[in-house]
Amino acid sequence: MKVLVTGATGFVGNNVTRALLAQGCDVRVLVRSPEDKSLAGLEVTPITGDLRDASILLDACDGVDRVIHVAAKVHIGWSQLAEHREINVEGTRNVATAAREHDARMVYVSSVDALGIGAADRPADEESPRAGKTPCSYVISKTESEVVLRELINDGLQATIVNPGFMLGPWDWKPSSGRMLLEVASRHTPLAPTGGMTLCHIADVTQGILAAMEKGEVGQNYILGGHTITYFDAWCLFAEISGGKPPKKLMGPWIQAIAGGVGDLLAKITRRESDINSAAIKMSSLFHYYSSARAEAELDYTISPLRSSVADAWSWFTENGYTK
Repeated sequence: MKVLVTGATGFVGNNVTRALLAQGCDVRVLVRSPEDKSLAGLEVTPITGDLRDASILLDACDGVDRVIHVAAKVHIGWSQLAEHREINVEGTRNVATAAREHDARMVYVSSVDALGIGAADRPADEESPRAGKTPCSYVISKTESEVVLRELINDGLQATIVNPGFMLGPWDWKPSSGRMLLEVASRHTPLAPTGGMTLCHIADVTQGILAAMEKGEVGQNYILGGHTITYFDAWCLFAEISGGKPPKKLMGPWIQAIAGGVGDLLAKITRRESDINSAAIKMSSLFHYYSSARAEAELDYTISPLRSSVADAWSWFTENGYTK
């Protein structure tokens, strides 16, 4: 089977690419640079291009049976909305249009940030009202990208959508979500965010994506989640496994307001928004709690133990020189 993977040099895409190769698939990858170290030693066919180039994507999808679209721009903040839309919305439109043109079945790797918000005592699912998320550029673009995809599904595209939670595990080259683990390990942050996340192992998410590729219902969303845990408890676990220092208490509302305000002010002065801004602070105060019941029932999705999900990520970072 021939499969095109976008975003193959990123965390999710690299894991998916390796899993497909292990199954004996013929893998084609859309990359900006075929020399990326994450692809070293992998028997893939690289196609150099950009999601914003519709003609490249038409060529990339020619002859493939499946398309797994992972590539996206991710920045939690108020800025860069136009670029988020160019890549996450119009890029998804280009991939989906090319897949439909060549009659290839597609899996779109979206995010739980395109869904509604959960609660500590009531995790959200695929049918929960899509409200409550901070309307930052990433959230807006991922939400709009699903709207575009559904329009194309109504026009004949065979596609399934998966919504992963907060992922940890090996092959996080950039790093992406694993950066939170590395920061807790390397510097003491006494105040933890007040919200929570759904933490999952990248291996589980990868298998969920491959299952969706074969038996996911067209037009259906599947949450690929894991363990609901507060940021405070997650940071304590990160510190325990990595040898770092755990937080002392939660970030109070005044500290949140000051941190977010200072971040926004610096962004205006420097014209470059850092990871610390009021949008990111607001997102970290929400409970991103989700149920994976549908994926477990329909995709045979499994959830690894919480501790091993963190430990496996830490071991990979240690073995690959990311830690001190």
